[in-house]
This record gives sequence, C-alpha cells and structure tokens, in this order.
Amino acid sequence: MENDDFTQEDFTFDDESSNKKKNPKGKKKNKSSGFQSFGLSAPVFKAVVKRGYKVPTPIQRKAIPVILKNRDVVAMARTGSGKTAAFLIPMFEKLKGHDPNSGPRALILSPTRELALQTLKFSLQLGKFTDLIATAILGGEKLEEQFSNLHAHPDIIIATPGRFMHLCIEMDLKLHDVKYVVFDEADRLFEMGFQEQINDIIKRLPSQRQTLLFSATLSKVLAEFAKAGLYEPELIRLDLEMKLNDNLKLLFFHSRHDDKTALLLYVLRSVIPVDQQVVIFVATRHHCEYLRELLEQQPQQELFSAVTIYSSLDHSTRKINLGRYQSGKVRVLIVTDIAARGIDIPSLDNVINYNFSPTPKLFLHRVGRVARAGRMGTAYSFISSDELSYLFDVQEFIGKTLIYASNESNADDYHLLFGNVPQTIIDEESETIRKITEINVDLINLFKVQQNGYLHYVKSRPPSSYASIKQTKQYYKQIMDMAIHPIFKEIYSIEDLTPNSLIKQLKSFRTKNTIFEVNPSASNAACAIMKRKRAHDDKLILKHGKKDQSLPEINNDSDDDDQRKTLEVDNMTITIQDPNGPNYDSMEPSQKKKKKNRREVDKEFFIPYQPPDFQREKGLEIHSFERQTHDAVIDMANDDGTQMKGPTIQKKKWDRRKKKFVTVGQTDGKTKKIKTESGQWIQASYKTDV
Repeated sequence: MENDDFTQEDFTFDDESSNKKKNPKGKKKNKSSGFQSFGLSAPVFKAVVKRGYKVPTPIQRKAIPVILKNRDVVAMARTGSGKTAAFLIPMFEKLKGHDPNSGPRALILSPTRELALQTLKFSLQLGKFTDLIATAILGGEKLEEQFSNLHAHPDIIIATPGRFMHLCIEMDLKLHDVKYVVFDEADRLFEMGFQEQINDIIKRLPSQRQTLLFSATLSKVLAEFAKAGLYEPELIRLDLEMKLNDNLKLLFFHSRHDDKTALLLYVLRSVIPVDQQVVIFVATRHHCEYLRELLEQQPQQELFSAVTIYSSLDHSTRKINLGRYQSGKVRVLIVTDIAARGIDIPSLDNVINYNFSPTPKLFLHRVGRVARAGRMGTAYSFISSDELSYLFDVQEFIGKTLIYASNESNADDYHLLFGNVPQTIIDEESETIRKITEINVDLINLFKVQQNGYLHYVKSRPPSSYASIKQTKQYYKQIMDMAIHPIFKEIYSIEDLTPNSLIKQLKSFRTKNTIFEVNPSASNAACAIMKRKRAHDDKLILKHGKKDQSLPEINNDSDDDDQRKTLEVDNMTITIQDPNGPNYDSMEPSQKKKKKNRREVDKEFFIPYQPPDFQREKGLEIHSFERQTHDAVIDMANDDGTQMKGPTIQKKKWDRRKKKFVTVGQTDGKTKKIKTESGQWIQASYKTDV
C-alpha cells in the first residue's frame, strides 16, 4: 500500500492551539465517544476519518476494543453492519508497518471471490497511510501471478479457502508468522463445503494466534468449530433479535395451506399501505419463483412488484435484486431463511411469514428485522393446521399469550391477535389466481414444483415440542371455532361475513355412522353388532364429552391459577365383568377428590427457596461461551428441495473383495478427495506431481 504525504500537521489531536480556538473559555472538553476512544495510531485514524467514518457502528463499538486486547472473538453481525471495518481497523493497528523479513502476518478467508475483492478494496483504503502490502488469492486467477505475489512477502492475505490451500501445498508455504486470522461470513464458509480446507489450513497455522470469526448466524457446526479452534473466545452479539421490540405488532391468521396464496394477495392489496415495503419469508426457492411469477401477472404492479433472493441465486443477480429493493424500485422481497441471513434493511416496515418458522429462534430472526430505530412495524403470520404446534412453541418462547379472536375483539388493537380469515376473501382471490393460472403454462409448472418442494420441506423441518403438540390437540376445536380476525371487519361488513358460520359447520361436519351402518339392508348382522356396541359405548362417550367441556376455555385474561381451578374432573372407575353378568354395562363414578385448602404462608416464619431478586440476577449473570453459543445457535433448513434431507440413514452394501458390509459412499482416508472452486473432485493432496 502506498504511503501518501503524511505529516503531524495534517493530523493533530486536541492540542492547546485547537482548544483555544474552539474553546476560548478553557472549559474541559467532553471525552469523545467516536473512534478516538479506541486509542488508534495516527495513520489508522487518519484513514478512518478520510473514509468518512465519524461514529462507530454497534458491532464496531463492541468488537474493536475486545480485538485490541488480543482476545479470540466470535461476532454475530449482518451484512452492512460495518463488520469489515470491525476486523480491519484492529488488524492495521496491530501490524503497524511492513516487515520484509517475515512471511504473511494476517490471513482473511472469505467464502466468495466477490466478498474477497470487496474486502481487499476496503483494506487498501484503510491502509492508505501505512506501508503494509495486501494481496488476494482467488480461484479462477492465474497461478503464476499468485506465486509471484506471495514471493513479494505480503503482510496481509485475503483468500478463498480452496485456492489458498492449493497454493499452500504447491509452494510449501510457511504460515508460522501468521498471528491474525479472520473467517469472514463463517456461516457461508461451512455451508459451501469448505470445512475440509479450513481444517487443513488451521493445522498449518501457529498455535499462538488471534482468531476472529464473523457470522450472520451461528449454526451447530460453526459453534462446535469455535469451541475447538478458538482459545477462550468471547461471543459478541447485539441481541436485537432475541427480544421483541415494543413498536412491533404481531398478527396471526389461521388459514388452510392451499389458501395462503389467496390470503397473501389480499394482504398485499388491501391491508398493507401502498407506500410500505414488504419482505415475505417462504420455505423453499420454488416458492420464491412461483410467488414472483404470480405477482408479476397481477394488473396493479405498484402493489405487486417483486424480486427474489435464495441461496442458489447467482451472486450478481442477488446483488441487483437487493439493490432494487433497497432503492424502493420494487415493493416486495421474497426470500428464504438461509438466503436472508446477513441482509440488513434498516427501514423495513412489514414482514409476512408465508410459511411459519419451524423454530422460535428463527421466528425472532425474521420479525426482528422490522420496527427498528423507533419505527413502527408489523409481522403477519399465516398459520395452517400443521403449523399450530410451532405457534405454541413461539408463544412459550417469547413469554406472551396469544389473544384468540372473538366477536367482542377490539378492532383498534391487533397485537398478538389470532383469528380466522373470511371465506369470502379466499373465494375472490382464489378465482383471480385460477383465471391467471389457466392462461399461463409457466405458472402451472411452477405450482407443481413448489408443491413437491414443500413436501420435501415438511419431511426435513425439525419437529415441534411434545408439549406444543399436546396443546394443539387440546385447543384444536376452539381454534377452529375462532371468530374472524377484526382486521377484515374494516373492509367487510358483518352481513358479508355471516355465511362463514354455515361454511365452517360444513367443513367441521363428520358423520357418526360407521361403514357398517351406511347400508343397513346389505349386512344386517354387522349393523346389529354395531348398534349393540354403540349402545354399550354411549355412556362412556357421553362421560368423556362432559370431561372435554369442563376443560378451561380460551380466556387470555385469566391467570394460570384460575385455569387450574377449572380443571376439576371426576375420577372414574370402570369395572369389567362377565358379559353375561347382570351389571356388565354399569359404570359408577367415584367420589370427588377433596381439594386440599392451601395453607396461608406466614412471611415472618417462611423462608423462600430463592431470593426475591433471583430472576433479575439470573439475567445479569455471566455465562460461559458454551452456554452463550447454545443460546445463539440458529439452524436453518436448506431452501433447495434437492438438498433437503431428513435424518440421514447410512446405507450399507456387501463388498465382495473385503468380504464384509461397507457404508455406501465411504472413502478410504488415503484416497480422500476434495471439491475445487470449479466443482471438480480432485485428490486432497492438490499436488500436481502426484
């Protein structure tokens, strides 16, 4: 890096002369909270000022002081949050100047060529007033040029893992001088299959080094790597997504899975204001393509203009689509969870969970993108019957109780309100979709593909908790009988919504007759047996029905103690006797179990088992890195149907030569292969002479 003309006069701190001009009364000046507080050297600070930085971002404010103390760091930061400067500024502060007698002293690994080139460009700007030399080692470039660049003794290497490992082995490159290692976007490094190369590179690095790991999210694989490859690391996270913002409103709509598309069109057209942008979260990339094509066919493009982002999308297309959305040229952004990781949109107003998140942490990761910087935001969630258990998981995780819609629901406050959707809306929008699909062959094909992709997604998504499944079974009937969500009553009158009750009754109708009773004349013997069985079981069924009616109603204003009081169900004893006996059908309920009166506690003599400020102290205690990473881990399912797999089952086949069963696809450690940047599988040695 070139060293421009730099003198002490060009860069001065608050000396006496400047204080006399700016502060003639000689009053004590307040300590700055900007980059001056980090104690940076003059060349680094001047480059920061010349770059236009005035106030550090939150991730920079937290990470830079810790990095300057030579601590290993695992930082969770999105793209656009200033994370690149968070590890480049301390790097220049530590390296100081060029050392021609040593090898590379800093190594930055990036998952893609584009990100590596962007980091190189940024490092040239921040290192403008130093004589440090930086070079990029990227796949697709000529090896001869990269050989010559490494022979020039660069101080900083910015590389992609595959090509850098190739050069390390070809040149027998010594990395014993490296003392500063950065894994940029580490989640993508492991996701793209670079774990083998990263482990090989780490073995070549000295044990006395500082390792930094920057990632948008923390997966289980990444957390395990951080525990093994870092020494007493410190986890840095902004904790913006682990709690709900007070300005965020959560709305929940119960809808069949096939009706979600119709509901989406109505919400975009009539519920969300025209001047507000929307992000739609879907399960697979096939949903992205189908919804984008469907929205493009709508007549009002100012309402339905959309772009997509998913993991297998080309990087340049992804960048163009994101730029169009951030500039306001399109209103709707359709994304998958794994693709939206790292995207930062500060002024986002609305989020739609088209497919509900399978984990509570993922739900907070989605809705945490809205209602920032004092802005109001709304999150709309479409809940189908198979997603109800995941909704109860989220309710337990966020610690807030959902409000079930009733005819008396307040139309002014929609927060945490869960209600049904009028069938009138579904019918109108479904007819619109049907007319568009009939004349568009691409839509028909995309619809079939997204249906198949959803089947793969359902098989691969994690199961909900047992308690949530139990709650779903308990409250399923009450949820089906919920009233219409009040947000729809502003557009539709009560008269328009009255036929909904009849349709709901038809949907919930189930015949009580069995197949033996459908045609009594066909099988009189079977019908007679069924009648005798029904006469015998009616008493038990009636008793069980009364028990279900005594269950607590969905009343969100009642406390847990009140709900426990309503759960007083008679214990029953069923005596099985000889069928020929006189009292075969008798069934007598036992006496009610007497409820013990709870003794009032005298506070003067009662010693509590935990202090009164236990919860507050628990929230302030310092956890270990293992505990912190366990709380921060978010696993996201792949958005490509071909890559979605459930629990992997190792298949074995008989090997005639070895005379035993071997695992299919298992390779010997001596013949291990690695996938290169071009997608070719080559020997792990990378040696051209072998």
